[in-house]
Amino acid sequence: MTDSWPVIAAILGLLLIIGVGVALAANWGGSRGRHASPKRPARSTFRQAQDDVPPPKKRVAVILNPTKFVDVPAAHALVRETVLAHDGWDEPIISETTLEDPGFGQARAALADGVDLVCAIGGDGTVRAVAHVLTGTSTPMGLIPAGTGNLMSRNLGLPLDVAGGLDVALTGRNRHIDVGWLTMDPDVEQASTEELAPDHDGPTEPDVGADDAHGSDPAPNQHAFLVMAGLGLDASIMHATTEEAKARIGWAAYAATGARNLLGARFATRLRIDGGEPIAHTARTIVVGNCGRLTGGITLMPDAEVDDGILDVVAVTPKGIVGWAGVAVHVLAKRGQNHPKLDRYRCQSILVSLDAPQMVEIDGDVIGEARRVRFEVRPKSLIVRTSGTAVSDDLGRYV
Repeated sequence: MTDSWPVIAAILGLLLIIGVGVALAANWGGSRGRHASPKRPARSTFRQAQDDVPPPKKRVAVILNPTKFVDVPAAHALVRETVLAHDGWDEPIISETTLEDPGFGQARAALADGVDLVCAIGGDGTVRAVAHVLTGTSTPMGLIPAGTGNLMSRNLGLPLDVAGGLDVALTGRNRHIDVGWLTMDPDVEQASTEELAPDHDGPTEPDVGADDAHGSDPAPNQHAFLVMAGLGLDASIMHATTEEAKARIGWAAYAATGARNLLGARFATRLRIDGGEPIAHTARTIVVGNCGRLTGGITLMPDAEVDDGILDVVAVTPKGIVGWAGVAVHVLAKRGQNHPKLDRYRCQSILVSLDAPQMVEIDGDVIGEARRVRFEVRPKSLIVRTSGTAVSDDLGRYV
């Protein structure tokens, strides 16, 4: 037993040496010296860190016409409440139109601010002013009806209330629609045969050079329209219908004014379609439309569509009450063919020349008088938000 002690001690010593060596090796490998590589975290750690950062919220600029609301602060509150009820949208940027600026400057400011969506709340005039700037850009537009006619919203089948219109603007799909442009008393270049050619896209085209930071930059005598533009009786009715009458009896105010002016003087005009030979008419009114449905289920231009790349033209030429009665029956029956006192044309551009100046209107706003007016279409140049389903009444009419 005594002889075995040295052997046991040697074994214990060897085991001690091995244990110390293992411990030192472990400490050396786990040391984070100056040149040691840090341990890589698990992939799930990176994913969790990324998931913790929410995506940036989208921003909407809302351009509101205060004359369309009795309680403007309540309208602001409704806009804010509706927008913030949708996930992913930031506090809305709300600006108001003024008598001096019906929406052009506000729309340019919204583009400069880099918003994701621009909404116009007002009548067709407010919508037109905002669309005038947004045409040719990639920024979508929301149409929120708050006027008398709201014809663009009706033709697109959009909700006719503010909250419903905002819901569609914030969640709907993008649709590219045509924009009509009108040039008052065009100069020689603007009215040239080359300019009237459907395939022309030269320097005097109204939305050439439009960019997302500034919008379209047309000449001072060029104006966008989304619904219809006209001259003669059409413009006279718009001019004579007061805001008070529209607020009191709605779109019927236009009908009442029109009845008082049906037998006004006719005028001589020549229509040059897509650069072709002039066509002479003695007319009461000339209407050029991007879409054809009016209020009350009336369709003035049955073939018109907002995205067909075509303008529809109507020359109305009755002499008296009997002639007007025939035109009314023809229109109410939604007959697309011509009538002895109503001629239709379809084109991409038209130059209207007059013997004497006539009043001109676009989307319900009178913009002055002119002796020559050029109309053209810019196909699918405006992005609008739509729901994809039209709103109609029990008879299938757009309401």
